Amino acid sequence: MAAAGGLLGRARRKEAVRLRKRRSVLYGDPAAAAGQPGAGAAGGPARLLALAVALRALNCFLVQTSFVPDEYWQALEVAHRMLFVSILNVNNYGYLTWEWAYGLRSYSYPLIFASIYKALQLLAQDDVHLLIWIPRLAQAVLAAFADVKLYSLVRHLENAETAKWVYFCQLCSWFTWYSCTRTLTNTMETLLTIFALSYYPIKGSKMGSSCKYLALIALAIVIRPTAVIPWIPLVFSHFLQEQRKADLILHSCIPIGLVTIGTSLIIDRVFFGEWVLVQLNFLKFNVLQNFGTFYGSHPWHWYFTQGLPVILGTHLPFFIHGCVLAPKRYRIFLMAVIWTVLVYSTLSHKEFRFIYPVLPFCIFFCGYSLKHLKAWKKSAASFLLLSNLVPALYTGLIHQRGPLDVMSHIQQLCDNSYQSQAFVFFMMPCHSTPFYSHVHCPLKMRFLQCPPDLTGNESYIDEADVFYSNPLGWLNKEFYNDTLLPSHLIFFSVLEQEISSFLALRGYEKTATVFHTHIPQGRIGSHIYIYRKNTEVNHT
Repeated sequence: MAAAGGLLGRARRKEAVRLRKRRSVLYGDPAAAAGQPGAGAAGGPARLLALAVALRALNCFLVQTSFVPDEYWQALEVAHRMLFVSILNVNNYGYLTWEWAYGLRSYSYPLIFASIYKALQLLAQDDVHLLIWIPRLAQAVLAAFADVKLYSLVRHLENAETAKWVYFCQLCSWFTWYSCTRTLTNTMETLLTIFALSYYPIKGSKMGSSCKYLALIALAIVIRPTAVIPWIPLVFSHFLQEQRKADLILHSCIPIGLVTIGTSLIIDRVFFGEWVLVQLNFLKFNVLQNFGTFYGSHPWHWYFTQGLPVILGTHLPFFIHGCVLAPKRYRIFLMAVIWTVLVYSTLSHKEFRFIYPVLPFCIFFCGYSLKHLKAWKKSAASFLLLSNLVPALYTGLIHQRGPLDVMSHIQQLCDNSYQSQAFVFFMMPCHSTPFYSHVHCPLKMRFLQCPPDLTGNESYIDEADVFYSNPLGWLNKEFYNDTLLPSHLIFFSVLEQEISSFLALRGYEKTATVFHTHIPQGRIGSHIYIYRKNTEVNHT
């Protein structure tokens, strides 16, 4: 028996050595492991990440249009002013919108781009084109990491096949393509949501980490306070299932909350010059006081009838099918989507980008649906790809490209001796174009302003509304003396006929016509016109 025991012991040791050798081969040589189930823990993710970075970089360069003003005015413009106004010592080199005067925005997010600008400036590479594209490429790389994180999460929760289809749906999503490389707080909020989701302790997951996912949520809240909304049902569910509730609160929630809020307070104290709790101000203004209605209001059902269907596009039927098929443990993801849409529906001001953070949850169900299709799987995939390709390319390359093309024309004024005499006036709905972040020289520029009145004055009318109520009268009154006239006027085509007499009388001539959109509406025309004063034609 002793001999037998010894033989068994040696056999076990020999088998253990053989297993370790197989493990080493599997994880050390991706080529050898390529055919193994679940292989590629080293080579697979690296190749997938490289593919994702390449795709999102291409994505970045194929998005050359404007979405909303906030992608510039709450990020790049702030960052540009943070750094370069002190370097050039020019007081009017940059502009902060009214939100910064009321402490509604945190400097934490623009600080990321200011750091990029500082690195470029130290390397003497602060060319205007690099200042425009490097921040967007940084967003593209983060988006690529988020894509891979989503794939890894689904592969862990389900299998490689399901993960593949979720990843496919993520890449096919026209709205993700349109938004994920933009410098919007909503974009960063969505990327951080995906990162946090990968560490969320959903039932059956062994990757869950309370500290990691809560820290990522806290960071998202610092950048955009409404990021807390999708996570309320998820965190509540986690709390109910957590056996050590006191430890979760005392060792995770409180320390993480104190560190992130404390860091945000310090950053904002440095740049505001006083202590400001931005997150509280933001929630009070947008949620409790609902001042967002100043920028428009929509019916309560808008997110259900337009918002969510539009950002999902042709993914919608697969999303519904996936919700029906998915196991019970994934209902918390669906609950997060419904809860978020319901909460945002109570607010009067609504935008597509506000519900962008729930799109990854929807994409999960879309991929689950495709994985379980018995027939027509390839046809469905081809349909998704082609039906999303058209809107992705159209919105990325054509629709609303005017503001960026106009700034390319304005950049040329920085390249000659006429810069000190130039004066550019944007007669457009306020914040229609970027500003100094897309010019990068202390050119004199002005635009129509539209800050809301927070004093309760019902008769208040902002400058832009006053202008559009009587454009010709406003121009004649504002520029009563020829010495006050701008050298360049920029406006949408719908305004041209109404102010044509002013343009002719004051000696302006059209120098450029820039396409903007096939869908003009209201104050926004199909083209943007650039007019230059005749007397200065020899200087430009």
